[in-house]
Amino acid sequence: MKKHFLFFASCSVILVFIFLQLDCSSKKMSNDELIARGKYLVQFGGCNDCHTPKMMTAMGPVPDTTKLLSGHPADQPIPQIEEGMTAPGKWVLSDDGSTMWFGPWGASFTANLTPDSSTGLGAWTLDNFINTMRTGKHLGTGRDLLPPMPWQGIASLNDEDLNAMFAYLKSIPPINNRVPNPTPPNMPPANKN
Repeated sequence: MKKHFLFFASCSVILVFIFLQLDCSSKKMSNDELIARGKYLVQFGGCNDCHTPKMMTAMGPVPDTTKLLSGHPADQPIPQIEEGMTAPGKWVLSDDGSTMWFGPWGASFTANLTPDSSTGLGAWTLDNFINTMRTGKHLGTGRDLLPPMPWQGIASLNDEDLNAMFAYLKSIPPINNRVPNPTPPNMPPANKN
């Protein structure tokens, strides 16, 4: 009888523990917790490496925090690249701020991830963001996201993590910065200057 009691008592403790774990894991995060989680994921994922313009220092480039996640600066001149330099099997090139990339796919410019409504993610919905990250297509249905955007890895995040990232991106200051459109191979990017 004592063995049965200990067995049932142990099972009860285990079941209570499992129930508490399930209850805690399904706890809805507050908005501040969601934003903090998103900030963690954005920083850990290295989004600033490409989406934040850099300032050159004696120690090399560092993120310009006044332009946090605002993408390729619209006013930055686009260099001329020698024909064939970025052909398949050749080079992949980047500017000194890692916001502009050239390769066999053409020229790509990192997007403005701030909540600016006309040049960033301000008009996007959570569904737009999740569909973009899951499909590798702009707004989930448009043009391909181009290198070096690691959307394939981001696509493996669960909806809660993508929701947290989006909440963080919507919480940062909006910066009006219209990033140039990507250009296909063998077509020079349009320089707006």
